[in-house]
Amino acid sequence: MSVSFDDIEKQASALPAQQKAALARLLIKQLDPSADGDVERLWIEEAQRRYDAYRRGELKAQPGDEVMNRARARLK
Repeated sequence: MSVSFDDIEKQASALPAQQKAALARLLIKQLDPSADGDVERLWIEEAQRRYDAYRRGELKAQPGDEVMNRARARLK
């Protein structure tokens, strides 16, 4: 039995956020099997490194709105 894209989209939209994220990771992995499997671990390590630097006073926090505005401007 074939399931239509619209049906899958409706079912995916009804999933809780955590399951949507897991589905997205699975689909991306299937689309790009060459992706480094350690990417998530490396990003977690980088986030921890930055957080530790912030806690030591080596980095200053920036308002989230400003950061997002700069990111959006770069994408235009």
